[in-house]
Amino acid sequence: MVHVQVFTFSPVQENTYLLYNEKGHAFIIDPGCYFSAEQEKLKNFISLKALEPVKLLNTHCHLDHVFGNKWVYQTYGLELFIHPNEEKVLQFAPESGFKWGLPFENYEGPLHYLHDGDTVKLDQDEFKVLATPGHSPGSVSFYNQAQGFVIGGDVLFKNSVGRTDLPGGDHPTLIKSIREKLLVLPESTVIYAGHGMATTMGAEIANNPFLKD
Repeated sequence: MVHVQVFTFSPVQENTYLLYNEKGHAFIIDPGCYFSAEQEKLKNFISLKALEPVKLLNTHCHLDHVFGNKWVYQTYGLELFIHPNEEKVLQFAPESGFKWGLPFENYEGPLHYLHDGDTVKLDQDEFKVLATPGHSPGSVSFYNQAQGFVIGGDVLFKNSVGRTDLPGGDHPTLIKSIREKLLVLPESTVIYAGHGMATTMGAEIANNPFLKD
């Protein structure tokens, strides 16, 4: 069984996800820990639960989702997994940080690429990689069919969708991604988003104004 632990970090209030199983192995997804106290909070939880982080994943590489990549790499020795179309976004992130008044040291370690349809395994637990571009050119979502949840980054929110006014964003592409990759999942599927509260596919089909025909 996969446990989902969420931490809300940085002035941007980004959701960082720690997924861990009964063996104590863990994925760190979108580490947004900006301040040292946030790094310590994540580290202390990992220590308290006696977890071993085994993989570092980004749904996409906007600055608020990558603040902690370098720290995770230095602390746990984890190399970064992203979609290849996010490499330029990752490289641009420090410039975005400067513009937003949030300077940070970027991850510069090895990159490993994720593609649509790939499977990422946490021991016996499988996550299907869904390419969901639009908010960012290489956004991906991680779908655990067995437990019925998605770690979706900034693609789909409770009663909203990701912004598309940043470089590489495209609203029609975003809506296409949501309709073709997410809304086809069971309505009971839980969506863990990059900001705000979790929701379900059924709730968004019924209530999300951006998804009305």
